[in-house]
Amino acid sequence: MTTDIGRAQHLTKHEARQRLEHERNSRLAQLRAIEESAPHADEDLQAAQTAAIQRVLEEIDAAGRRLADGSYGTCNSCQTAIPVERLEILPYVRFCVRCQQRAS
Repeated sequence: MTTDIGRAQHLTKHEARQRLEHERNSRLAQLRAIEESAPHADEDLQAAQTAAIQRVLEEIDAAGRRLADGSYGTCNSCQTAIPVERLEILPYVRFCVRCQQRAS
């Protein structure tokens, strides 16, 4: 019988790679759109948007490293399994909901 943790890892190994790639491509498209709107955009707003997207790209890269080292799907704080449903929504998330709320 598969445990919830085993199920989460089994379901997310292949899907996580696809979801992370999709998220990365979406963020890169957003960066291109910001660059293309440069003549018409407020510079401060553009800089803030670019910085936010770059932070997400860093989180996506970190999730890829966790996937490679086998720690993907485990909360960085409490070391419990992150629910599959959370990973499906935010495939690059590092914390379970409880630990994320504590950090916020």
